[in-house]
Amino acid sequence: MSAHSTTENTGEYIPETYIPTAVSHGTGELWKTFWILLGITIVDFIIYFSWPSSMPMMARNITFICLGIVKAYFIIGTFMHLKYERMFMILMLILPAIVFLGMLIFGLLHEGNALSTY
Repeated sequence: MSAHSTTENTGEYIPETYIPTAVSHGTGELWKTFWILLGITIVDFIIYFSWPSSMPMMARNITFICLGIVKAYFIIGTFMHLKYERMFMILMLILPAIVFLGMLIFGLLHEGNALSTY
């Protein structure tokens, strides 16, 4: 029996022949989310710079708010690892934030006279 076959059967570590296997650790999902967020941001810029002045500003504001919510969904789900949590935990964190941000957006639009009829 050769020396090579005995070490192969015993699982002994031989530095010359050890080849480690690469493990992804989920980086593919992170890159996918990155490209989705980049695409949404590019669409955001295109809409911002090509928005005709004849269109109402309120529609532009609603468009940007919706695109921001979509981006927040991907950021919270992927980078903050919230999509792996139980539904109760997600609702406990997201619902108060949605209520607070909704009130904040409404207040800012009202203070900025975007909602006024003056």
